[in-house]
Amino acid sequence: MPDKSDKPDKSDKPDKPDKAHRKPDADEQPALVPASGLFINREISQLAFIRRVLAEASVERHPLLERVKFLAFVGSQIDEFVMVRMAGLRDQIAAGVQEPGSDGLSPVQVLAKLRPLIKDLLANQHRIFNGTLLPLLAAAGIEVLDYDQLTRTQRDAAEEYFTREVLPVLTPLGVDPGHPFPHISSRSLNLAVSLRDQRAGDLFARLKVPASPSLPRLVMVPFPGQSKHEQKHRPHLHVALVWLEQLIAAHVEMLFPGLAVQATYPFRVLRDADFVIQSDEAGDLLETVEQGVRERRFGSVVSLQVQSGMPKSLRALLREHLEIADADLYTVDAPLGLTDLAQLLDLDRPDLKDTPLQPRVPVELRRGQDPFAAIRKGDLLLHHPYDSFSSVADFIQLAARDPQVVAIKQTLYRVGSNSPIVQALLEANERGKQVAVLVELKARFDEENNIEWARMLDRAGVHVVYGQVDLKTHAKVALVVRREAGGLLRYVHLGTGNYNAATARTYEDLALLTCRSDIGDDATLLFNALTGFARGVSYQKLLVAPGSLRQGILNRIAREIARHQAEGSGHLIFKTNNLIDAQIIQALYRASQAGVRVDLLVRGMCSLRPGVAGVSDNIRVISLVGRFLEHSRIYYFANGEGSEGGEDEVLLGSADLMPRNLDSRVEVLFPIEDRALRVHLRDVVLPAYLRDTTNAWHLNGDGSYEHAQPPKGEPPFDEQAWFAQAGAGSQPPEPPLTLHLTEPPPEISAIQSA
Repeated sequence: MPDKSDKPDKSDKPDKPDKAHRKPDADEQPALVPASGLFINREISQLAFIRRVLAEASVERHPLLERVKFLAFVGSQIDEFVMVRMAGLRDQIAAGVQEPGSDGLSPVQVLAKLRPLIKDLLANQHRIFNGTLLPLLAAAGIEVLDYDQLTRTQRDAAEEYFTREVLPVLTPLGVDPGHPFPHISSRSLNLAVSLRDQRAGDLFARLKVPASPSLPRLVMVPFPGQSKHEQKHRPHLHVALVWLEQLIAAHVEMLFPGLAVQATYPFRVLRDADFVIQSDEAGDLLETVEQGVRERRFGSVVSLQVQSGMPKSLRALLREHLEIADADLYTVDAPLGLTDLAQLLDLDRPDLKDTPLQPRVPVELRRGQDPFAAIRKGDLLLHHPYDSFSSVADFIQLAARDPQVVAIKQTLYRVGSNSPIVQALLEANERGKQVAVLVELKARFDEENNIEWARMLDRAGVHVVYGQVDLKTHAKVALVVRREAGGLLRYVHLGTGNYNAATARTYEDLALLTCRSDIGDDATLLFNALTGFARGVSYQKLLVAPGSLRQGILNRIAREIARHQAEGSGHLIFKTNNLIDAQIIQALYRASQAGVRVDLLVRGMCSLRPGVAGVSDNIRVISLVGRFLEHSRIYYFANGEGSEGGEDEVLLGSADLMPRNLDSRVEVLFPIEDRALRVHLRDVVLPAYLRDTTNAWHLNGDGSYEHAQPPKGEPPFDEQAWFAQAGAGSQPPEPPLTLHLTEPPPEISAIQSA
């Protein structure tokens, strides 16, 4: 369940979270209680999310290799958290920042609280792997072995593989007065080799373990008792694998002839992965980002992970050369770097994986249909992955080939490899259409991929913009301009997720296809602002950040308060990935204090404390963690629905409720104007999320999470399974399921997420 759309970001600094925000207007109602103690620290909340993901690795309803996937994902999330958020806190401490954030904690205090939480996460990750998943894998015919567990036959095969494939790649690096301590690249797995020479005495060498794709981390060896027929025709049915670093350690003496190898000890290093682009230094943004990516591996060391059993003297040597404090050294049981367990997902074992989802293609967008005519009839709502992302790719492909289409403009944030969207844009360019693409080069950890796509598009003659120096463009917008009988008509695709065919199979997202003229006008203005120069652009329907988005949400919350005070029945439902913005949280507290019912579906970080007497009594917070990554952002405002002059409002888009999204990125929220689609989201989609008792975790006021339980006598309800079977897209749900926003929340178990 990897989430590459929302990487950790140091731009939301915890020291002064409100400095960049708009000051409240004089007539805004202030918070009725002091802010102290009302905010959960964002870093602690982020680790709580990782802990919820880790809990999925122990859930028996998930197929075995899916549980391995959750475990591997946790490894990558911890790495990125350390390389970005922990590194950011260290930078602030080095700069002398002492002022506490809205949570009341200074950077020094936050860092002190995070270290034991990370150690606990790493310990639990290894406990689940070694104690639970490893035996289950063996029982299923997938043996992940230590080298000393190999049979004679397996060792012979492993030695032959080592001599042929591994030995030529290895480069031992000794450390002595003539050989300086080598650079240890971030995330690399290494062996610290302790040697003994008769003349020189004790020596130390570092050996880097080759990484994928050069060599697999898990090396396949013969499975005991497997027939030749099985080896040939069903090689993945029974497999045995050994860790590459253990294979190297078993033959390491071949690299140090004449010396006695005393011991080898694995270790890993994590470095600061952030780089800041200054506007006065970015003469060419593409080259600047490319240089930043190259320099990332030379960032300062943030964390050192060593395997249990490494002697104190060797730990001290590593700490000294890597210039790292003892508090940032983590002792972990073997094996290190469990992210590499994702290799097991390549095994051809469908019996150990989720049944592939069969996404639907809406009738209006099926092959042979005219999607332009369908969109002219009315807006279309797509709900991925339940509705196939191929519908979007096919729409762009059709636009590329349609002789009536004269221009295509699109934003690209994370498109992945072998992108059908990019191929369609290249084809449109070849056919003589005007094609303009904004490729966001600063999408963290996807920079290299995006640089490659940007160069390819640029070489083909596409108008390519690399984003803006000071702002990431995170909005998901495509604009197709088509010549029709009445003149030019603009078709717009707006979404909550990336134009990435691979992640669209596992990310839950929503998208709108429309040809409404006012939204078309806004999309045109947006692209002109992105590709050219614009100041003070005013949009009719879209909320765009930075600019109108923050104030637009605040105004709507204030409107809900006023409506509730006048008529009652105030209700806000926000579904977002993260909620940490102090100003938005204060506004939600005011809504709760006024009696407005507030339901928050916050998958990841949440700094708001629900259930605080007199402050957030009317707020509940639910985190959904399941097979699909809940990625859509939905903002629902009841706005006096059902009363005279009232009409509810639903906004979808790319923006989370974080300072970086509201102030430091180009984001778009778009309204659902079609009444039927709005009712579908209000009466079907949102209630299904709120009713879930399978993937749902409820946030307590102390920052802990508890797993939801179904009401007594009722079976668990899995909104993801239900959407996959019956309720996706804009079609009404099948009976007998009836959902209402007024249903009480499900019961909560007493099981803490920790």
